[in-house]
Amino acid sequence: MTEKPDTKTAKIAKPLASQTLFRGLDVVSAVAEGCRSVKDISDRTGIAFSTTHRLASALVQIRYLHFEPRKGYRLGSRLVELGFLAYRESAITTTARPLLEELAAQTQDTVHLAALDEDEGIIYLDKIGGKRPIEVNTRIGGRKPVCCTSVGKALILDQGRAAWTKRYEQEAAKGLAGPLSLEQWLEAMATYAAKGYTFDLGENVDGIRCVGTPVRDASGEIVASISVTSTDAYTDEARMHEIIPLVQNVARKISMLLGARST
Repeated sequence: MTEKPDTKTAKIAKPLASQTLFRGLDVVSAVAEGCRSVKDISDRTGIAFSTTHRLASALVQIRYLHFEPRKGYRLGSRLVELGFLAYRESAITTTARPLLEELAAQTQDTVHLAALDEDEGIIYLDKIGGKRPIEVNTRIGGRKPVCCTSVGKALILDQGRAAWTKRYEQEAAKGLAGPLSLEQWLEAMATYAAKGYTFDLGENVDGIRCVGTPVRDASGEIVASISVTSTDAYTDEARMHEIIPLVQNVARKISMLLGARST
């Protein structure tokens, strides 16, 4: 005789699983709204303290939340990755893609589209591979520091010396600011800001050369940056200066499609 499934148990299991999922999402939402301790999260969501602690610990394990002693919880790197992957499907990425492909074909080099993630440096929203026999160690959704990448520098061009100094000091404390001293880097940033482009002269990876420039939206704010990336075997100083107007022209076109005024 075939045993019949316990329909009562089956009916209960699904709602309980859904309830756990919804509670987990409530915990994430509470952290996104500024709750930092288990007590704060529990008070905000109405979930029992012990259950809140269990859910938060599980979310930390899978990187949906991040926990620091004395600072508490914040959104985790996996959640940020998912957010930016969703952002990839937004107007900026779909708008930029055809123009990035044209730039990659024109230069034969790798082209990147990046955005700023305040906690994690920069994140790559898109990447078009070049035609040259070189490998650029980047990936969509991957992160790099700000101070030693051309896309990173381009993303903060408008922020000014005080913000630049703070950014450099934060990354230098983690060993991520690159080989330039603070004064050398600030001098370079002032030049880049005046001219509207940025260089990476092997500061992130030896032998890699990049030319970057910002992308702006209708408000004039920098919302992304693009770069052309090659190696010193193919790109000397003269070629980098030849690439500048190509990158700036594409960034200008993308910006105009996002509503920015023609300049």
